[in-house]
Amino acid sequence: MIKSLLLGTVGLVGVGAAYVGTTQNRRIKFLRELVYDGERDIKLPGLKPSPSNWSSNAITLSWLSHSTVLINFFGVWILTDPVFSERIGPSLGIVQIGPKRYIQPALTINELPDIDIVLLSHAHYDHIDLPSLRLKSAKYILTAKITTDILKKADISDPYELGWGENVRLNSKIGDTEITAIEVVHWGKRWPDNTYRGYNGYIIKREEKAILFAGDTAYTSLFSTYRRYGKYDIAIMPIGAYDPWIRHHCTPEQAVQMANDAGAKYIVPVHHQTFKLSDEPMDQPIQRFQKALENEPERIAVKEIGETFSVPLS
Repeated sequence: MIKSLLLGTVGLVGVGAAYVGTTQNRRIKFLRELVYDGERDIKLPGLKPSPSNWSSNAITLSWLSHSTVLINFFGVWILTDPVFSERIGPSLGIVQIGPKRYIQPALTINELPDIDIVLLSHAHYDHIDLPSLRLKSAKYILTAKITTDILKKADISDPYELGWGENVRLNSKIGDTEITAIEVVHWGKRWPDNTYRGYNGYIIKREEKAILFAGDTAYTSLFSTYRRYGKYDIAIMPIGAYDPWIRHHCTPEQAVQMANDAGAKYIVPVHHQTFKLSDEPMDQPIQRFQKALENEPERIAVKEIGETFSVPLS
């Protein structure tokens, strides 16, 4: 009798373990990946930018990882969605839980130049990373509506909260930078609360030049309306996490289409290769992106984390 019970228990444990190890239930799959991630090494990027060598008379940028891009915009240093933590997610004391990065940032926080402007697109953990914000200050921080309460946890008390269509002119010793928040298609809740928060893309203008940073977005025809702000030398577009989240994240082909709609000359593909946030293979977004631009490969500004691009002077 006892032997039968033990065998039955072992059998149930085995079936349960097999289920946990193979099920595609999204919550269990997420927890399973968190456990497996603990044993995985984080790769080093193959390229390392040298911002100290960048000209202040040009637009030069480097993709540092995920949606984090370092930009020298004619002498003004801009950083988008800075995320340098090993994991993205809520903090439980000294432990941060959530997806673990696959590749290290191309620069550490200490290797960054002094930042003039930080742009935060929305409240999700892979875009507002409080540990990163605590370690690197900036003269100006711009963020979406209803996110100031989050930033207070990083001792940021006076950010600029912008809603769609609102703009601000930021001054510096070498001239002004005008930034406009634009509407995109995404969402802004931050677990575990149910507060509906804002989510932005941004248009950055300086020296009669313009950069479009799309943040996170699903496909929308809105980008064709942003031509009214002028021509874009470069567009920073998200290309990953679309399967199955197509209602909130565009495909690589849609990212190209939206950049085309806005009239962007060059495109920086971001939001891929760094964190496993969806079901598509990690290398699929950049492959599809390159395929979408196979007749215009010169428009692809970067393909690898750490790669640097300077907009050709025309």
